[in-house]
Amino acid sequence: MTQVKICGLKTPDAMTAAMEGGADFIGLVFHEASPRNLEIEVASYLSSYVPERIQVCALLVDPDDQKLSTILSTVRVDMIQLHGNETPERVQAIKAGFGKKVMKAISISIPDDLAQIGLYAPHCDWLLLDAKGTSEMPGGTGHSFDWSVLNGVTIPVPWMLAGGLTPENVAGAIHRLRPAAVDVSSGVESTHGVKDEGKIRAFLAATKSA
Repeated sequence: MTQVKICGLKTPDAMTAAMEGGADFIGLVFHEASPRNLEIEVASYLSSYVPERIQVCALLVDPDDQKLSTILSTVRVDMIQLHGNETPERVQAIKAGFGKKVMKAISISIPDDLAQIGLYAPHCDWLLLDAKGTSEMPGGTGHSFDWSVLNGVTIPVPWMLAGGLTPENVAGAIHRLRPAAVDVSSGVESTHGVKDEGKIRAFLAATKSA
């Protein structure tokens, strides 16, 4: 069964909807430019209520070691999601230095972008394939990429599909691409950065029945 990550959660109500609906991963954002950014104290509080069966992902953009250490010493984190311009060497160093699973986001626009899969896969536990964003907003834009570029592509590690997924289209995406997991943020929001509990539950239901 395809797993599900609900990213950018900020409130207990949204967390509850994700947990009760059967989310496998919960994403907490630590990127000041994002409307989903969390203060460390809030993230610590939210993560403390997540059951062990659900993995907590910390989304960061080009973090330095000090920021990583501060977050990991305060917040429960099972996997570090790197969503910036981190090099393969930096990804490897973070994985080795902090003892956490690492997921690297790769921005996809054209077939040439797929070359990054081979560069990063040896150094991470998961890959996340997402549509290209901006320097301020590398993910959570609500846009998708042309899924046909993945036709015939072998991805050697577990991977998540992100970008433009909604309760209405996620089942079709799963049937077409068969990712190990799907990741949603803006597709379950009522307004930019504000999660809708009903949409979270609908997305999870659509995924689990796909």
